[in-house]
Amino acid sequence: MINEIFRLMIEFDSDLLSDYGIYFLIGFFGAFFAIPIFFFILRLFGVYVIVKEKQALVYTLFGNVVGVLSEPGIKFLWKEFGPRALIINTIGRRYVVDLRLDQEYLRSQPVNSEEGAPMGVGIWYEMYISDPVQYLFRNADPRGSLSANVGSATVRSLSNLPLEKMMADRHAMSRMVRDEVSDKSTDWGYLLGSCYIRKVHFRDAEMIRQIESKVVNRLRQVTSAIKQDGANQVNVIRNAAEKKAAIDFGKAAAIRPKIVGDALRKIAADPDIATAMFEVMETDRILENKVPIEWIPEDADLLAQLTVAGGKV
Repeated sequence: MINEIFRLMIEFDSDLLSDYGIYFLIGFFGAFFAIPIFFFILRLFGVYVIVKEKQALVYTLFGNVVGVLSEPGIKFLWKEFGPRALIINTIGRRYVVDLRLDQEYLRSQPVNSEEGAPMGVGIWYEMYISDPVQYLFRNADPRGSLSANVGSATVRSLSNLPLEKMMADRHAMSRMVRDEVSDKSTDWGYLLGSCYIRKVHFRDAEMIRQIESKVVNRLRQVTSAIKQDGANQVNVIRNAAEKKAAIDFGKAAAIRPKIVGDALRKIAADPDIATAMFEVMETDRILENKVPIEWIPEDADLLAQLTVAGGKV
């Protein structure tokens, strides 16, 4: 009896697991295959379309523009275009246009200064598509045409400017180029945004070498002038100090006899002090000059000593 019950339970669980496996496979294939295919069919027959941010969708049918969708979100083509939405994705054509802000940099546009120096100007500018229809069908290469327009405006507006102004005043030149760009670009569906001169340089290698040589020579001249000016200032200060020192030494030499005389007069007032001082000074001078001293005893015969000394000589 117990074995029969276990057998029935196992059969029940196996049937349940097999049913769950079938449901899982149905759900898996439905989620990854059936649902995407279903939404693809809806988009194919124009039920709906998703417009992204900064994006425009241009629909054409039999060579004519049916409509433009530029607002982001989910759009229902049957509501926008009517019955034509059923065949617009099959017979017609859809163009995806990017409306995001774009930028470009034109390098070394040839410009001559007022002095005749061959210069190169690098210009950076921003642009964006304002009319998707004009952008697609009015010009075969609107981006290249806008680049040529900006380049020609740069050459036209910056030629014959003074070299000093061309090297320093880039903001004013940027405004000149921005104002000089023709409005023809709007007919191509493009609008020009910010425009800025980023680099101005010389195009002639020999001229660059000469300018570098002049700058180096000028720096050497300035350095030498600074060194000479510093040496001159040091000499002026030294001469002034030496002059003041000479005056002070002259004053000291002039008043020294008076000071010494006053001191000797005070010492001479007391004979004992004067005698002791002169003896000390004499002894100090003898020791300083290392004078040889002959010591003669008091009780010795001076004549005999001198005779002995003379005989030795």
